Amino acid sequence: MSFSSDEVNFLVYRYLQESGFVHSAFVFGAESLIAQSNINGALVPPCALTSIIQKGLMYVEAEISTGEDGVERLIDTLSLIDAVMPDVVSSRKQEGGGKPLVKTEGEEGGQTEGAAPSEPMEIEHGVEIPVEKARVLKGHDSEVFICAWNPKQDLLASGSGDSTARIWNMTQPEPTCEVLKHCIKMEGKDVPSNKDVTSLDWNCHGNLLATGSYDGFARIWTTTGHLEGTLGQHKGPIFALKWNKNGKYILSAGVDRTTIIWDASNGKCKQQFAFHSAPALDVDWKSEESFASCSTDMQIHVCQLGSNQPIKSFQGHTNEVNAIKWDPQGKFLASCSDDMSLKIWTMDRDTCVHDLQAHQKEIYTIKWSPTGPGTNNPNAPLVLASASFDSTVRLWDVENGICTHTLTRHKEPVYSVAFSPDGKYLASGSFDKCVHIWSTQTGQLVHSYLGTGGIFEVCWNSRGDKVGASASDGTVFVLDLRK
Repeated sequence: MSFSSDEVNFLVYRYLQESGFVHSAFVFGAESLIAQSNINGALVPPCALTSIIQKGLMYVEAEISTGEDGVERLIDTLSLIDAVMPDVVSSRKQEGGGKPLVKTEGEEGGQTEGAAPSEPMEIEHGVEIPVEKARVLKGHDSEVFICAWNPKQDLLASGSGDSTARIWNMTQPEPTCEVLKHCIKMEGKDVPSNKDVTSLDWNCHGNLLATGSYDGFARIWTTTGHLEGTLGQHKGPIFALKWNKNGKYILSAGVDRTTIIWDASNGKCKQQFAFHSAPALDVDWKSEESFASCSTDMQIHVCQLGSNQPIKSFQGHTNEVNAIKWDPQGKFLASCSDDMSLKIWTMDRDTCVHDLQAHQKEIYTIKWSPTGPGTNNPNAPLVLASASFDSTVRLWDVENGICTHTLTRHKEPVYSVAFSPDGKYLASGSFDKCVHIWSTQTGQLVHSYLGTGGIFEVCWNSRGDKVGASASDGTVFVLDLRK
């Protein structure tokens, strides 16, 4: 048996990613030169580090509980810290007492406590999406962090740790794929950046795709995979990237603590905003020329193109702010944080309108429903969805500041939620490998699909009859919800 420091580092890196410590993972990955290792991340299953630690703990317990006579005896369960302390292990061996572990006749062997079940979930009868309704798209060589449907046609874009994005054409019976290789210049040649593609967004016309990478560059691509432009002013990874509604500008947020508005027509920086004191994690447009940004510095700033200071700043979170979203009218700004709270802000108040505290762990992301005044569904109520590492999704009536439904079928952290275009359904994706689709009105589970890797992202196509999802094992899949 042998293992290298590169292998240990990779497992630690993956553990940090899977636990939601995305920025710690980036720093650790950079310092340990993960990108230069030859490990294919797509072949490493989720929870690999905890799995191998658990096996090691079981081995130590087995070694202690087996006496010199070969008879296995009952011992108190070891903690992980106990197992690595020689004095504790030695004293447990010397105790040697306890009854022999004997299985009586008719007794069934149960599952080891703490071990993962063979299936992460039980799917209700009639709810499971049949295999023939799911199209699995393979091609990425590493985890797929993000996916997004084109607003005009059934093209699904995906971004991966293999330093590529892909555009999957789902308009034909047999999907085709364009590979968007993210390269950097070295000695006059284009070479793969070996950096994760972690953000992407289509413009409103559906003719251009913007991608953001850990190599520090944003890029603009056509639907055929042609590179239209490279936007380079960030000093370090880009964490978020969004087109404005008319497709004139692109907004990006980076580890360098800045946000940038880019002119999409020429790829030049219109304005760089350096108001945060730590990495900027998310951005969202309020109007065509104003936006909000959030950061690990716990601050939220609202900025305006042409203004050298924030036009509004919000404080109140006590840990890093993971995501921010304006409601469809630009009236309410929702924010979620590692402090386990969800807060609602308005421009006419300095303190939050609502401080919603119901989740038991960090809240990773939030989404507004495409409903209410100013949307295509004006008569439906406005709903906010929050996804947490406590394995639940919550639906909120923001006007009254109450939780209307708690969706509890996931068994692992929930990384993504997305509303259908009519607002009647919500898709959720979790690291339990499941995509669930819920009724937003009743909170009932409508459809479920069990994938082969932890789910990072879910998204609906513009017609609301397909759900795309991206996973930790390098797969992308499309669920056809047509009857």
